[in-house]
Amino acid sequence: MRPTFTIGIEEEYQTIDPVSRDLRSHIATEMLAKGKRRLEERVKAEMHQSVVEVGTRICKTVGEAREDLYDLRRQMIQLALENNLVLVAGATHPFADWRAQEIYPDPRYARVVEDLQLVARANLIFGLHVHVGVEDREAAMRIMNSMRYFLPHILALSTNSPFWRGMKTGLKSYRAKVFDKFPRTNIPDSFSSYGEFDYFVNLLIKTNCLDNAKKIWWDIRPHPFFNTVEIRVCDLPMRADETLAIAALIQATAAKLYLLHARNQDYRQYSRALIMENKWRAVRYGLDGKLIDFGKEIEVPERELILEYLEFVDEVVDELECRPAIEYVRTILEMGTGADRQLRKFEETGDLKAVVDYMVEETQVGLY
Repeated sequence: MRPTFTIGIEEEYQTIDPVSRDLRSHIATEMLAKGKRRLEERVKAEMHQSVVEVGTRICKTVGEAREDLYDLRRQMIQLALENNLVLVAGATHPFADWRAQEIYPDPRYARVVEDLQLVARANLIFGLHVHVGVEDREAAMRIMNSMRYFLPHILALSTNSPFWRGMKTGLKSYRAKVFDKFPRTNIPDSFSSYGEFDYFVNLLIKTNCLDNAKKIWWDIRPHPFFNTVEIRVCDLPMRADETLAIAALIQATAAKLYLLHARNQDYRQYSRALIMENKWRAVRYGLDGKLIDFGKEIEVPERELILEYLEFVDEVVDELECRPAIEYVRTILEMGTGADRQLRKFEETGDLKAVVDYMVEETQVGLY
């Protein structure tokens, strides 16, 4: 049976003090309670109290997801204001120190901190997760195996974390390097079947590596509880339109890869080690670098590869009704990613507080 290719989007936001522009804890107090009353299960706590996560409903199209996501951003901006905070979409805060941030009081997070110690406490990052509905588990594994190749390209488009603890890191996605200190992260190996993946998970549970498959934090995974392929590689972009463009590209990639398999034309598989070379380049340079075309065995400018990528998925875009969203990828190529724009603002002002103010403005672009 053909997958539904439904879409669900999760964004993790920063809550900022409007005076100091630093991260400020909020969730243990009123904001989460108010959010849950208004938005029910679409808003939830994260491990650090200055992080708030929202998730859209299961949407049939990116257009439907757009309405939901815009509503969520507007509601969270309003909730933040009511609690004397401002909301920011960015994958790291330009100068906040994780050591000053409180952990949300929940037994689940206490276990993670006990298990991972300083690695968990320092994980003050903000991501974008996109779920695509693939009901057949074998099809989900095939799509995951092939989509691994595209993850560095997708990451490059989303890069939005050039600063860490007041320093210019020299990377476009420092978030990726913070997170890969966790176990079971980065690009996964390929699996020959869902049965092989299931055996892997059960072995880890049996040997007390983890208690359930949610603690597999790869850049792409078959979700353990939903019939989705979940793409977790992305930085959280500043603009909602950027999020939607990336989500549309992910949905279209899954649909195109499924179509190729149906035609007996599966996408060529590459090793994790090779794909990790491209991921590093995406982390370091974003759209300004070159990725390796493994088929041709040459380096190609990332912007050229993104244009090729758009051509690759084009035949499924209209059926998915996501052309307006996916066209915004070209806008990202023109204006630069969030990381590029943050760095430009810092070059203009020399002031990281001005960068935060800019991020506040960008978080609201197009919403009203």
